[in-house]
Amino acid sequence: MLRYLKSRTFACLAALAAMLVGCAMFAMPATAQDKKPIRIGFGMAQTGPLGPNGKSAQLAMDIWVEETNAKGGLLGRPVELVRYDDQSNPSTVPGIYTKLIDVDKVDLIVGGYGTNMLAPAMPIVMQKKKLFLGLYGLGVNTDFKYDRYFAMIPSGPAPKTSFTQGFFDTAMAQKPKPTTVAIVAADAEFSKNASDGARENAQKAGLKIVYDKSYPPSTTDFSPIVRAIQATNADLVVICSYPLDSVGMVLAVNEAKLNPKMIGGAMVGLQSTVFKTKLGPALNGFMNYDFWLPAKSLMFEGTEAFLKTYQERAAKAGVDPLGYYMAPFSYAYLDVLGKAITATKSLDDGKLADYLRKTTFKTIVGDVKFAPNGEWAKSRVFQAQFRGIKGNTVDQFKDPKTLAIITPAEYKSGDVIYPYEKAKQ
Repeated sequence: MLRYLKSRTFACLAALAAMLVGCAMFAMPATAQDKKPIRIGFGMAQTGPLGPNGKSAQLAMDIWVEETNAKGGLLGRPVELVRYDDQSNPSTVPGIYTKLIDVDKVDLIVGGYGTNMLAPAMPIVMQKKKLFLGLYGLGVNTDFKYDRYFAMIPSGPAPKTSFTQGFFDTAMAQKPKPTTVAIVAADAEFSKNASDGARENAQKAGLKIVYDKSYPPSTTDFSPIVRAIQATNADLVVICSYPLDSVGMVLAVNEAKLNPKMIGGAMVGLQSTVFKTKLGPALNGFMNYDFWLPAKSLMFEGTEAFLKTYQERAAKAGVDPLGYYMAPFSYAYLDVLGKAITATKSLDDGKLADYLRKTTFKTIVGDVKFAPNGEWAKSRVFQAQFRGIKGNTVDQFKDPKTLAIITPAEYKSGDVIYPYEKAKQ
């Protein structure tokens, strides 16, 4: 009997202890990792022509999430990314964002990479009244005029003209001044917007447009286009192209020995290390837009540390080993969103949009301030010129001298080599 009572008493005490431990655990404050995550959804190219840039962007975004969670997350909750491969195909985008919002029920969304991928999402985003930060979209909001759209691209309040403004400013500062220009563009959203801006810049400069045509995005042979431009003997050639087109154009220009006074302007893809190393010396002399380069004037607080982390992980991840083009801005647009969440203590799309409109954000790409139309309040698009490239090695592109910033003046790192043929030597 005594043995039974002792046994029963011990069992009761053990049960009570277990209950107290459970209550204590329940009462303990949960860490960020114990709480329901804040889920941010987006589509991002992992395959197709935009895949190399999309993969670079995704690594940068992952780094931001890891760093944020290591600091306790946002609002005491961890951050989680919900992502889908848009395959560089605009037709996949509406379905991706519909699923993210209606099925996955993510807390917030951000845009994928590029004008062609952002524009198809806008009707869905607007219908659902969602906040939408777009990565490298040119003039996406020009027609939509959506008050919850914000562009993470330094094209400024007049985005279409900004991509080639520096190109034309540089050309018109030469003596004698050029008088004619050829404009060629892919028949796609980005290229149309960029060529609209180039046309406007050319007209303001008083240049005669002697060639102005577009080509289907499926084009693979650019020789006929280059020969047609060559026949016009244009002083300037502005090319508005997407990655594979840009590569094809550079090769065709070199093969035909096209020799204008200046060439380039709005060629997507030439910023990526994979295409720089592929083309090598064929790039010499081309002038093109860019957003971030390893110049001293562009090393803001946190920039160098971020690039060190990115580059240490890039090889293992199989992405752009330098990351100059996509990585800093991909990290920064999530950082801007995170800072807005922290400041407003909210995930409400309207409250976050209001805060984004009135705030200047300190980021690794410098100060970010949005204009009323959601674009940057001030343009900071560079025109940079390739020069001195020898062979196809990666390391040479770490040297700022191989891609000198020509405009704007406050970030200038070299003088233009003019005309084009001198930079080819």
